[in-house]
Amino acid sequence: MGDLVKSTPVPRPDGPGVSASLGADCRDEPGRNGRSCLALACVFFAAFSFPAVSAHADPFKLKIACTATSDCASAMMARDEGIFARHGIDADVTLIAINTNIPPAIVSDSIQIGGPTATVFLQAVDGGLDLVAIDGASVMDPVSNASIAAVARNGANIRDAKDFVGKKVGAPGIGAFLHVLFRKWLIEKGVDPKSVNFVEVTFPNQSDTLKSGAVDAVLTAEPLISRIKAAGAGEVAARYAADLARTDPIISYVATRAFAEQHPDVVKAFRASIEEAAPIVNADRDKATAAVAKFTKMPIDLVRLSRPNISNPGLKGSDFAWWVQTMKEEDMLQGTIDLNKLVLP
Repeated sequence: MGDLVKSTPVPRPDGPGVSASLGADCRDEPGRNGRSCLALACVFFAAFSFPAVSAHADPFKLKIACTATSDCASAMMARDEGIFARHGIDADVTLIAINTNIPPAIVSDSIQIGGPTATVFLQAVDGGLDLVAIDGASVMDPVSNASIAAVARNGANIRDAKDFVGKKVGAPGIGAFLHVLFRKWLIEKGVDPKSVNFVEVTFPNQSDTLKSGAVDAVLTAEPLISRIKAAGAGEVAARYAADLARTDPIISYVATRAFAEQHPDVVKAFRASIEEAAPIVNADRDKATAAVAKFTKMPIDLVRLSRPNISNPGLKGSDFAWWVQTMKEEDMLQGTIDLNKLVLP
């Protein structure tokens, strides 16, 4: 069966299946509403446990979900190269439209492992969901930072931070990575983020939304920047991530603590798979491009225009310290987050 060690089943209470569609109404927006929604999800799903590894399960069926970016390329590569299979995992790696939908999907057991951004993960924990990172997926670096931008529609006359005041800006997830990072950039430039009207616009809809004039700008990244420019829908207004020049986690692989503790063999096999796949992502551009294009369903020539984000399985609780500080500054966290509990040992 590969490296996955069989284990004794763990009893669980029976209960109806719950759809991940709850996440459609759970936006990790700064403020009470986002936290309340997460807390409600925590209470709603508290009665449910997770299916245990059967002594006869060979291989273990594992549902993994990420958004349409290169950040989970290590999971894509592990599936496509048969690495998961060699470690005893039958991986179903699927696309989820909005990053803020990932924590409710994990809690509902619609998926067992998801790739939330650091900000979405921290807000979920702050909201009461008992989630834990089991491995790192991607980190910021100078190349990836340069591939992030605020793209303004033609005629919006946005050239620097102060020009965003009073404008409507579309973010692919309210409270997610690009949104929080942009708010931090505004603060650094002396602009109050509350003076900007943020709305949610998913990656696939950004070009058309800009072209229609429904928003003045969108927060996005390559290869979507190139797609928007090629369509004549807008131009880069700010490379805000490059200005901040951070090297912190972007996305981590996250599960419920209950699942991780009940299935240490699955976690071990998952980690081994990601550690084997990550160097391929970082070293073999052609394979990485093919894996990302297959997963995101974007044209491979478009994906090839930009390097996938750096895959980095290494992760420790202190890696989230800057994000916690930033989110506190933006009034996005209500409680105190224990960095020592964020990552499974």
